[in-house]
Amino acid sequence: MKVLVVNCGSSSIKYCLFESENEKLLARGRVERIGENRPQFEHLAGDIKTEGEAEAPDHEAALRKMVELLMKPEHGVIASPAEIEAVGHRVVHGGESFVESVLITSEVKAEIEKNFPLAPLHNPPNLAGIQAAESVFPAVPHVAVFDTAFHQGMPPRAYLYALPYELYAEHGVRRYGFHGTSHYYVSERAARMLDIPYKQFRAVTCHLGNGCSMAAVKGGRSIDTTMGLTPLEGLAMGTRSGDLDPAIVLYLQRRLGMSAEQVDRILNKESGLLGLSGLSNDMRTIDEAVNDGHKRARLAHAVFAYRIRKYLGAFLAVLNGADAVVFTGGIGENDAELRKEALEDMEALGIRLDSAANRRTQGCEAVISDPASPIRVLVVPTNEEIVIARDTVRIARQSPSQVT
Repeated sequence: MKVLVVNCGSSSIKYCLFESENEKLLARGRVERIGENRPQFEHLAGDIKTEGEAEAPDHEAALRKMVELLMKPEHGVIASPAEIEAVGHRVVHGGESFVESVLITSEVKAEIEKNFPLAPLHNPPNLAGIQAAESVFPAVPHVAVFDTAFHQGMPPRAYLYALPYELYAEHGVRRYGFHGTSHYYVSERAARMLDIPYKQFRAVTCHLGNGCSMAAVKGGRSIDTTMGLTPLEGLAMGTRSGDLDPAIVLYLQRRLGMSAEQVDRILNKESGLLGLSGLSNDMRTIDEAVNDGHKRARLAHAVFAYRIRKYLGAFLAVLNGADAVVFTGGIGENDAELRKEALEDMEALGIRLDSAANRRTQGCEAVISDPASPIRVLVVPTNEEIVIARDTVRIARQSPSQVT
């Protein structure tokens, strides 16, 4: 079975095409600036990379461009769109409706739309991508894989805010968590690397990129995580503030006369590494500036690492210890200095880093803890696309005909 994995944003589509039998990645790419001036595409099949401008006034046109690229004689991997037998879609917010991946039906689409208020920047383009893909591939099963599903195992004590209960019961105000597909993949992979049955495995997983979250994983489920109702809660991130005193929002509105939209922009687009450093949301730029003696870059790096350290201690308490701490994401996989700063002097908690192993590990699977460390530390590159592909194949085989 050839399965297509699609991730639709408001102005972009990312895609991967897999052969299910051996999970071989046949091609991957993206179309960006959809509906804007001069949309761009990038396509990689084997060692052949092509890029350029695309006619993409909307998501359906972008998907048709993707099909054209997949069929190009010089780098194509399919002869006909009919070779694609199922399509998997990343959907950010499943609310309380979805605890696992599902075959997309009209009822499922209605529930995704119902969750628009919980993820106004993500779910609308996710649904637009589903509808566009159904037009391009009308005769195959489409499957939704939700970022929030892995965290649906959290107990009420972890997901409820100490607000009037009616806000949860009537409006769904609770902690949902995100990056669930990534947390699932790296925790399951880490358990296999350490030869521990997944149902007996306890780990703290750290997904660190422009968006960042951590999860406490026990018995194959997330039992706590750092993100909440939205992806704003928790760790400091590239441009997001993470945790803060909620009264700060009121202070900015009352004292500085800011509107809700202005506060939202500050917290989501102008904070985190960018806000603290005044330089960039990219940790690579921050690291370079730290080496050059830039004080605010050093401060941003320290706050970022400290927030990880703080949550790590909390999650070790929640789990009553752990088998492993797992780093993933662009920063987690590649920034040895960040890993070192987040974990140094934690021997009393059972974490002892192997400095040499940590320094030489970049973007690859590795155990970077001292062999005598009671809690192992691993780097595991994430692969959310393969999780989506696996779920899509499983559900498509159970439901071979698409239901609309």
